[in-house]
Amino acid sequence: MKFNYLVICATLFICSNLSSQETSTPKFGKGLFNLIGKDSSFSMNVSARMQMLGTSNWDVNNGLSNPTSNLLVRRARLKFSGFAYSPKLKYKLELGLSNRDIGKASSFTNEAPKYILDAVVKWNFSGNFVLWFGQTKLPGNRERVISSGDLQQVDRSLLNSRFNIDRDMGFQLRHHFNLTEKFIVKEMFSVSQGEGRNVTTGNLGGHQYTSRIELLPFGKFASKGDYRGSDLKFEPAPKLALGFTYDFNNDAVKNRSNQGSYMTTDTGFYSTNISTVFVDAMYKHKGFSVMAEYAYRDAEDAFAKNSDGTLTGDEVQVGNALNLQTGYLLSETLEISGRYTNIDWDQNITGKGNETQYTLGLSKYILGHKLKVQTDVSYLNLTGGTNELLYRLQVDIHF
Repeated sequence: MKFNYLVICATLFICSNLSSQETSTPKFGKGLFNLIGKDSSFSMNVSARMQMLGTSNWDVNNGLSNPTSNLLVRRARLKFSGFAYSPKLKYKLELGLSNRDIGKASSFTNEAPKYILDAVVKWNFSGNFVLWFGQTKLPGNRERVISSGDLQQVDRSLLNSRFNIDRDMGFQLRHHFNLTEKFIVKEMFSVSQGEGRNVTTGNLGGHQYTSRIELLPFGKFASKGDYRGSDLKFEPAPKLALGFTYDFNNDAVKNRSNQGSYMTTDTGFYSTNISTVFVDAMYKHKGFSVMAEYAYRDAEDAFAKNSDGTLTGDEVQVGNALNLQTGYLLSETLEISGRYTNIDWDQNITGKGNETQYTLGLSKYILGHKLKVQTDVSYLNLTGGTNELLYRLQVDIHF
């Protein structure tokens, strides 16, 4: 709680000292205010957003029995972004204040509560080359990199929650070039710590290496639409983005690469090499959109073992997943969407049954993604488990 108070006080301090800078009030959804140094040596955009979510669950196996419900602040965040010294040196700081944003401290001493989401600087040191340093999202699956405020449905799919590589601390090198006048190629490479965000002491395993290439054969999407859900810009001509990612986590100590739980033995932590592959696509045209993703995870030795060779019960979550999602805007502000997700676990390793989820969504965009109401209903089929029906309603507002 002390941290939350400090963040609020710092924001109020900035507001109370605006006289020392040139300020302007952006349009709704473009930030609370902009700061520009009198000597133009820096800029800062300050913004805030929140999501209020209500959910209801039913056990389908027993005739919609055992209903549960929950109301919560799903996300509450502050974001600061701009440039420092030169427009070629940009930065982003994003803080999560809700319980779901923060999570909890691990039982291990090297992991603290996760207040910081992003803390990264981006240096455009030459031409189309940009070097990133700090904590931010790795260039993994498309759905994860799409902001949670720009999603087509209430939240991301099961593929993302089971396989994504999320955020980490390290370096990223990014570059893009044109093959033809329209055909754009984007390349990304990162070296990171390999244990996720907000690790505070040391590095228990090895390092994580991520490579991604993206192909945009028909040119740029309007307003970076290749990383926003829904075709709110009603692309007049077809637009397509294809992405391919390979991630290698050397001596990973968590059971989902840099995510999940630490794997332990009677002598300490268990580590193994984990590889993750993502293939994804985004297509948009005249209010119609399709996003498709495939994920695959494997490990050199998936089973954690004690010094005597016995299994500890910890194992890498090996398997693959497919997510297909589509939407159509009935008007400029109303959209229907559908999603199919299948998780195919390696049952010989994980002991888990497959998961298949079907989701039907409805979104009302009052001011695009900056002010919207979204609702969806999902049916989850678990092999050997309890099938569930889930209803969600969410209000999303960005200042």
